[in-house]
Amino acid sequence: MIRKERLLETLFDLIRIDSPSGEESNIIEEVKRRLESLGVQCEIDSYGNLLGHSGCDNPILLSAHLDTVEPGRGIHPRVDGLYIVSQDTTILGADCKAGVASVIEGITSLIEDGKAGIDFEIAFTKEEEIGLVGARNLDYSKITSKEAIVFDGRGAVTQITSASPTHMRFEVNVKGRAAHAGVEPEKGVSAIKIASELINRLPQGRIDDTTTFNIGVLEGGSVTNAVPETALIKGEFRSQNHDTIEMLSSRVKDMVNETQLEFPDSNIDLNFELDYETYSRTGFEPSVVRVINALKTLGLQHEMIHSGGGSDGNIFISRGIDSAVIGIGSYNAHTVREYVVIDELLNVARVCEQLLRK
Repeated sequence: MIRKERLLETLFDLIRIDSPSGEESNIIEEVKRRLESLGVQCEIDSYGNLLGHSGCDNPILLSAHLDTVEPGRGIHPRVDGLYIVSQDTTILGADCKAGVASVIEGITSLIEDGKAGIDFEIAFTKEEEIGLVGARNLDYSKITSKEAIVFDGRGAVTQITSASPTHMRFEVNVKGRAAHAGVEPEKGVSAIKIASELINRLPQGRIDDTTTFNIGVLEGGSVTNAVPETALIKGEFRSQNHDTIEMLSSRVKDMVNETQLEFPDSNIDLNFELDYETYSRTGFEPSVVRVINALKTLGLQHEMIHSGGGSDGNIFISRGIDSAVIGIGSYNAHTVREYVVIDELLNVARVCEQLLRK
């Protein structure tokens, strides 16, 4: 039986372990200890992802990530009525520790109830929040599963991600010319001004139903009395349409070239990085059908929803592992307003247990 108090205690314990991207060693050791106490054979792959398995007879892969975004240090989770929240100065870290805790509780309950279960593998990754880096570098020679259930979706566990976009990042380095701002500013070429002109020529926000564009970082200069010599722009765009990705890539290139012509004494360098590719689910894929059947057994109705974000599911699908990404009962991820609906969290653990039943 899924136990509410135990599940919340596990989640709180995990949340209290700081694990910003790149600093996951402590939580990896704690989760490894908990899984091994349940009889799961665990190892850490060459990149630092936590892998585990209960057997090798046609297993399914259970996945979540262990890192969190900032501000995510010194988190103090608490129950507030029907919800779990933080103290408003940090994220909660339920993305994706609610998924990890639910998997642990699902396995624990199955063992406790003495029910026969199917074999499973575990992939708890690191550095998901900075571009699915852990999943991209995971040692797939150690994974035999043909299907994966990724506990990292938004909203209730009944929500199955039907589509996720291609994610393209870009970085623009602007080089101007420094000069004393009070003595001879006319000899300078302001990199910040050039960067601002470029940003004004680029789209912002939602482009269409499945396409977004954002400038997230603008850095430049170091003191007020010098014309800034350098500036850095970091941005991204996402779309479920390949042609739109190509169009936006060309748009950024054209605007960089146009700005360069306007400021010939500067140098503007543009670089793109593809984080992950889009995918879509029809609802008839084996992994999705598996989730739908588990939900039905529990009296829950599924809903297919598209997502503006990515998950390790994008990488697994690109590697030929049929995957379903499901909600983990958390909302307002990546903000200090993040929260978990306790009843929905319990359902996540129940679905995990049901997925593992024979």
